[in-house]
Amino acid sequence: MGRIRRVLTGRVGIGLLVGGLVAVAVGTVWFQPWKLWVNETVREAAPVAREQGVRTLATGEFISHEHATRGTVRILELPDGSRTLRLENLDTSNGPDLRVLITDAPVREGRAGWFVFDDGAHTELGRLKGNKGDQNYPLPAGLDLEAYRSVSIWCDRFDVSFGAAALTRAL
Repeated sequence: MGRIRRVLTGRVGIGLLVGGLVAVAVGTVWFQPWKLWVNETVREAAPVAREQGVRTLATGEFISHEHATRGTVRILELPDGSRTLRLENLDTSNGPDLRVLITDAPVREGRAGWFVFDDGAHTELGRLKGNKGDQNYPLPAGLDLEAYRSVSIWCDRFDVSFGAAALTRAL
């Protein structure tokens, strides 16, 4: 017992303690576990009212992947020709480094769909503004919507989809 006490209070013990504390600090910063209990709600209005010439180009319903995710996505064309991706009634988990991606990947259920959205063509529209609510993301001018099939709430830190929606073209 005396030998163990000497090791734990000596250089090896102090090194293990410091190393353990550093590992806990790095893990806390990397995983950001507090975000599991912190919701960020965003309530952005639609870019302009429907009666003012806004066309819906595509729609989709989110399915869950790594985290439970619900809500809808609409791609809107505004009277000036610009386009906006709109998330409505979004409800997902918060997490580190969440992004909104429009991609060419098909939406698959279960684990088969978790990791595919950054493999092919994809355009990042920005950081997720909040894990709940309604929000708008301008689409880049010249973006060929025919090349894209889905939208993903993507955790860039861990390369995994929280949820995704297949886009259905409006008639």
